[in-house]
Amino acid sequence: MIDLDKSETRILVVDDEESLRLTFQMFLDREGYGPVLTASTFEEALGLIEQQTFDLIISDIVMEGASGIDLLRRVRELGLECPMVMVTGYPNINTASEAVRLGAFDYLAKPVKKADLLRTARMALQQYSLWKEKERLTGEKERSQQYLETIFRSVRDMIITVDHDMRVVQMNDQAKNWAAMHMPGVAIGASLEEVADSFAVFTTDARKVLECREAVSEHRIEVNLENGGHVVFRLCAAPLESLQGKDFLGAVLVFRDVSRLEDLEKRGKRTYFHRLAGVSRAMQTVYTLIENVGQVDTSVLITGESGTGKELVAEALHAESPRRDMPLVKFDCTSIPENLMESELFGHKKGSFTGADRNREGRILQADGGTLFLDEIGDISPLMQLRLLRFLQERTFYPVGEDKPVTVDVRVVAATNADLKQKVQRGEFREDLYYRLRVIDITLPPLRDRQGDLPILVELFLARFSKRLNKNITGISDQALQLLAAYRWPGNVRELEHVVERACVLCSDDTITTTNLPEEVRSGGRTGAATPGGAGVETIVVADALGAAPVSQESEKAHILDIIAQTDGNKAKAARLLGIDRSTLYRKMKAHGLE
Repeated sequence: MIDLDKSETRILVVDDEESLRLTFQMFLDREGYGPVLTASTFEEALGLIEQQTFDLIISDIVMEGASGIDLLRRVRELGLECPMVMVTGYPNINTASEAVRLGAFDYLAKPVKKADLLRTARMALQQYSLWKEKERLTGEKERSQQYLETIFRSVRDMIITVDHDMRVVQMNDQAKNWAAMHMPGVAIGASLEEVADSFAVFTTDARKVLECREAVSEHRIEVNLENGGHVVFRLCAAPLESLQGKDFLGAVLVFRDVSRLEDLEKRGKRTYFHRLAGVSRAMQTVYTLIENVGQVDTSVLITGESGTGKELVAEALHAESPRRDMPLVKFDCTSIPENLMESELFGHKKGSFTGADRNREGRILQADGGTLFLDEIGDISPLMQLRLLRFLQERTFYPVGEDKPVTVDVRVVAATNADLKQKVQRGEFREDLYYRLRVIDITLPPLRDRQGDLPILVELFLARFSKRLNKNITGISDQALQLLAAYRWPGNVRELEHVVERACVLCSDDTITTTNLPEEVRSGGRTGAATPGGAGVETIVVADALGAAPVSQESEKAHILDIIAQTDGNKAKAARLLGIDRSTLYRKMKAHGLE
């Protein structure tokens, strides 16, 4: 029997009789369960169910309006698996069989004894805990399988596995593509014995492994292709065994075109990759990930601090994917008020709400065939999390006010600067949605961890802004570059871009100097002042067009309002003048009640 943490269970009691609701709630509270919520109607209960998850629902069958059976049916239609216990004062075989048919856990007749209620609740919660643990383990197994299959498909080497009879069992995409051009006889289910004479070494290595159950050391072979080409392969073979090492399954052949690899190595590190820039090892890893993952049509979660370039990574993933000629639709989850987000994302039907004077395509439908980029995904509400999860599971959705489902073919790329794992642990973000989004994750390094990238980025931004401002700025002084290198860059690459733009605006010569840099950079970020007695009043640095100045929490609202007024309500321009990301501006506006 599984041990339950009663304090972590969430129970909903539904009954139109207040005395019974309160009695059940009191019994369960005193037993240590919690929190225990109550609802008096079908509509109230359904509203709670759609906003949060429950581990157990106890509902009266006979209520005014819709019945408990209707609630049970709706819970199952929503795809929720939490157990439901039905209670009634008029038990009969028809209602009992209907409740069981719809998946009710148990059926209690009034008057319900305390012992019966607690025993049934305990059994239902234990069974639900076992089911969740099984689902978790199954999910982990499926995710591991997905990762292995993704790696198998994405790795640059060509891989072929064969069984004891030398028949091909698996080939990754690289091997399939190469074989289609140069070894058309090799395909899944075919025998390696049918390979042409020039590739006999593949058969020889595979047979050695099958006979001796030992790996064949890596060696190089020259191959003359039928089209007159000449390549050098690096080839190795190894036994293929089960995870426990008990079963010998066959052999695996791994080979690569060394001539192409050496040509790539001669080129050295990549400085630019799409709109990304940097030579650091961290960025080289990101480039390689984008190349490999871009070809795999699965969900990707991009994480990293604000300003690290998550949107640029989404653009690069789209450009590397087979969907590159279809739309890339971007949706900032913090830029749309909560009451409009559902309509913006899923679209709406004319007349579905006040102001809906025409049919509107949502962002999902606009991205059909292409990629949907959801920025700041960690800030969406529980209801939107549920709707997005259903869309990811079924690839269908219902526009607001529409009864007919819409099916689309969309790849979803999401990004956040929040720690979603912590949000899941705190119950602020759905765990199932988290794993749906994070089939593959790409973590962007902060600028302070990108050794050697800052001079390249500075040079890139200098060229961009000197051209945009029609100035002949040719470089930056060593002292100014040293200050930039010593600064911690809490706003990462975006903050560096704003600082360089500001310096170009203020520069009256052909060289950026220390005097063109804002005070927080010149002082190493020490712009706050301690209050008397050392008690700290938090200071927030908000950079305007003339430089950075510490602004107290109390005056930040007024400062933001002033900048928005200066830009005639243009939020993108206001965020630029404030030196912060637009999504950060929306969060600050929301915190100050300025939506």
